Amino acid sequence: MLLAVFADIHANRQAFSACLDFARARGAERIICLGDYVGYGADPEWTVETVMGLVDSGAMAVRGNHDNAISNTESMNAQAQAAIEWTRGRLSAAQRGFLADLPLTLHEEDRFYVHSEASYPAKWRYVQDSSDAARSIQATSAQITFCGHIHQPVLYSMSSAAKMTSFVPTSSIPVHLLGGRRWLAVVGSVGQPRDGDSAACFAMFDTGTREITYCRVPYDVEAAAARIRENGLAAGGQVSDGQAFGGIGRSDRWFYGPGMCPSRRHGDAVERDPP
Repeated sequence: MLLAVFADIHANRQAFSACLDFARARGAERIICLGDYVGYGADPEWTVETVMGLVDSGAMAVRGNHDNAISNTESMNAQAQAAIEWTRGRLSAAQRGFLADLPLTLHEEDRFYVHSEASYPAKWRYVQDSSDAARSIQATSAQITFCGHIHQPVLYSMSSAAKMTSFVPTSSIPVHLLGGRRWLAVVGSVGQPRDGDSAACFAMFDTGTREITYCRVPYDVEAAAARIRENGLAAGGQVSDGQAFGGIGRSDRWFYGPGMCPSRRHGDAVERDPP
């Protein structure tokens, strides 16, 4: 079966629509959604309704920290918190209930699905290096764990001797996940990539061949940015003159955002862990 695995959509309708079209055109048979359907972007109603429809049609979905913040208190930077408060007023009771009822993890055959990582999903820890990845891998019996949360693609593996390797996969190049190793696939972000590439990111996994392919999908960035501006979510000029959701145009203020910082280990942008 060919799976399409999406994470960190963040209410970006243009990006998610493009990724869904891309996956379906390439034969995706099942959709897996790894959380953070809302936050930052300007189309939460459409995004949550779309995910609800996908789940009704057989997709699997877990809850992310931004989804959790709709009904619970989460420690977030000011930009993220403002977007959550705006989003609460846009979602229907049914949509809010759907997000609240989503599980933190799902386990299917030899695969484990989680938004952040497997050792303590409710703490929303980041997988930023091999030691973080090892902790997550060892917390479950699954051979392959899929997660999001850090908004950048990376693939980790652990040998039978617990030796770790990692690399950033090249888009469109299949990687065979060898049976003698255990794997953690961080699938990147659909709606707000933070790796310097403006294209939306997700992964496809063939359960028969055991090949994973990371996909980058261009989308109408200006339309997404315009929606953000129209709804007053671009406070402080974080999106202007077509500078994009996810860092297009090298707009560092938007790329990092208030309360975010470059990781010492990767040079990417991640939300600071709560104190």
